[in-house]
Amino acid sequence: MTDTTWTDLERPLPEWFARAKFGIFIHWGAYSVPAWAEPIGALGEIPDDTWFAHNPYAEWYLNTIRIEGSPAQQHHREAYSDAPYDDFLDQWGAERFDPADWAKLFARAGAEYVVPTTKHHDGITLWDAPGTGDRNTVRRGPRRDLVGDIAEAVRAEGIRFGVYYSGGLDWSVSDFPPHTSSTEVHSLRPNDAAYHYYAAAHVRDLVDRYRPDVLWNDIEWPDAGKHRAPGGLHELFAEYFAANPEGVVNDRWGDTFSDYATTEYSAFGENETKDVWENNRGLGYSFGFNQVESTDEILDTMRLAKHWVTVVAKGGRLLVNVGPTADGRIPDLQRATLEGFGDWKRPLVEAAAAVSERSEQPESDASGWRREWRTPTELITFVDAPGEFRVDGAGLDLGRVRVLSGEASTEVDGDDLVVRVAAVHGGPAAVAVART
Repeated sequence: MTDTTWTDLERPLPEWFARAKFGIFIHWGAYSVPAWAEPIGALGEIPDDTWFAHNPYAEWYLNTIRIEGSPAQQHHREAYSDAPYDDFLDQWGAERFDPADWAKLFARAGAEYVVPTTKHHDGITLWDAPGTGDRNTVRRGPRRDLVGDIAEAVRAEGIRFGVYYSGGLDWSVSDFPPHTSSTEVHSLRPNDAAYHYYAAAHVRDLVDRYRPDVLWNDIEWPDAGKHRAPGGLHELFAEYFAANPEGVVNDRWGDTFSDYATTEYSAFGENETKDVWENNRGLGYSFGFNQVESTDEILDTMRLAKHWVTVVAKGGRLLVNVGPTADGRIPDLQRATLEGFGDWKRPLVEAAAAVSERSEQPESDASGWRREWRTPTELITFVDAPGEFRVDGAGLDLGRVRVLSGEASTEVDGDDLVVRVAAVHGGPAAVAVART
């Protein structure tokens, strides 16, 4: 039975996470070999009865090819002659994987934390996890500890390191039919004590080996482990916080404990009202690399910048995903977006860290898109195109203005500040006015 009185685990939110507004997610696995899904749209915008058979998440390939009549099943039959999924583990070479290069890219993008998948729903682990036999990347495929390689590289760049783990689903430990609805995701998942102990041993091993600053579980946690007795999830959390007092856990462990809430694309939007929350999404519609995606689906620098600004304006942080190729490269379109975003974002890092309150956002009007950040010392206004806009001077010192991004001039007109934006570069123009 679920115990919801876990308040003894509560502690102040670590300062680093309170200030962190941008992280990098990494989905990399055997699914990166076929790298195929239908790019039909974003989670939260596609009806459930369409989503699963046409799943745009390439990392769900093993599930989607099991759905009778799905386009992914047809693709798998034509391209791979219905070969077993685990053949992809052996074909996953990672021969061009350069963790130092990845970490430098993430640092240039301004990432404050990096969270790679360590086990996705297919059950393949990216380190030599206990109980996995040869079904991991140390014994097969890349034949290296990918989690350790990424951890060492990102920490060398001064970036916090976290781990994603799929505790809710593991298609390798069950004989359930494929998921064809959101309801089945939760009803057809392993909930027994044996799976809890198996998954808990993995998480403990991740904590012991890599000292992660984030434990990012997905979907749920097996019901048999949601208790305060010895060996349960409560004990696991307590051990983690004792080992890393600055660590945080997300909200996908069921009705147990969390430090922060999550949204995914536009799904779970109700969590945006929580005190601490994070939006996660891919640069395209998939998390794992999808060879079918193009510039139509993958965010360019401007679109990523606008999304990040909006998330921060609403009190959140963004964990945006990269999906490397099977040989270990960050795809060119994804790399270009992150490089451009980082170059645009650099003057805004301190301001983003200081955003301390939600505020009602200006409505888009004939003048176009507009957002505002409020820090204890400034009001920062963003626009995405050249033009003129006015800022109500109430509570502001109109004599103290900074242009943080783009090219703009300002003048005081009565009680307002008039801002004339001549050009934007990469992302929106940003103008900061001191608060009195």
